[in-house]
Amino acid sequence: MENQERHRAIVELLRAEAQQGQVPFVRCVELALYHPELGYYRANRERVGKSAGTDFTTAAALGSMFGELIASAAETLVGNTKDYTLVEIGAEPGQKHFDSVRDRFSEIKTLRLDHKIILPPKSILVANELLDAQPFNRFIFNNGKWRELAARVDGTELTVESLQEFSSEHAKEFASTLPAATEGWILDAPLAAETLCREILKQKWEGAVIFLDYGKTVAQCLESSPAGTARSYYRHQLSGDILTQLGSQDLTCHVLWDRITSVLSEFSLRNVQLDRQEAFFVKYAGREMERIALSGSTDLTSRLRALTHPAHFGAKFQVLHGIR
Repeated sequence: MENQERHRAIVELLRAEAQQGQVPFVRCVELALYHPELGYYRANRERVGKSAGTDFTTAAALGSMFGELIASAAETLVGNTKDYTLVEIGAEPGQKHFDSVRDRFSEIKTLRLDHKIILPPKSILVANELLDAQPFNRFIFNNGKWRELAARVDGTELTVESLQEFSSEHAKEFASTLPAATEGWILDAPLAAETLCREILKQKWEGAVIFLDYGKTVAQCLESSPAGTARSYYRHQLSGDILTQLGSQDLTCHVLWDRITSVLSEFSLRNVQLDRQEAFFVKYAGREMERIALSGSTDLTSRLRALTHPAHFGAKFQVLHGIR
């Protein structure tokens, strides 16, 4: 299906759901990313990497090195990992970066974005850019209070305006926690990521959580991102135009790390910490990094640099981790 045709089909679905011509912005994102036939993450195509037709790259795209560093970090966090299942949630089709470390775990279990999540009793949960791939709500500070944004769909083009009421109790509760801001300030909040974390953590299992993603705290967003953090990615081009090419481009926003940290603490995870990706691997996979650095392989050391150097993934991404 062509991009424009896919976009028009999603707009018609939104139009059918509209109340007084409006659909909560979060619903636009949800359909654009996860509609069974039209959603961006449902399309059977390669999205991650540097080849033609892909839209973005991730640390996991660097191959087996990513898996080896994660395995070493898991051993530092829980000790002997041979009794644990390594569960990766949200992996892209075709990625096999944990194949080389299968013997360090009892099992490797890979769950796609559309798979039901059921965790074994002893699990090392790894999720690379899972949280930023969840639908997000948009809020705006208007006339002295926070309001949720919607898309108006009764015209020929999608436009943005405020909802009369919040789309959910979760959104209403979130808005009630926010301080006053400058008029027109926009805050993007992946509240669905919090819900997903709760669904995962309410299951009975022990082990460790390793979430790799990019994000800020709510306070940081209210200090430095007046237009919000929502962006689209298409053919490696970053854009703030997120209501075009629905279903054909990735839609994302920064994870709110303080909110996710609170969820982990809510479920009694211990030693919950947020590190820059560079610092996480140095602290928890230092021996593996040293082995790679001393290997003499130009290719391996180049990949390691891309994964950890502050100018690449090292500072852009953070790692939230804890044990239970």
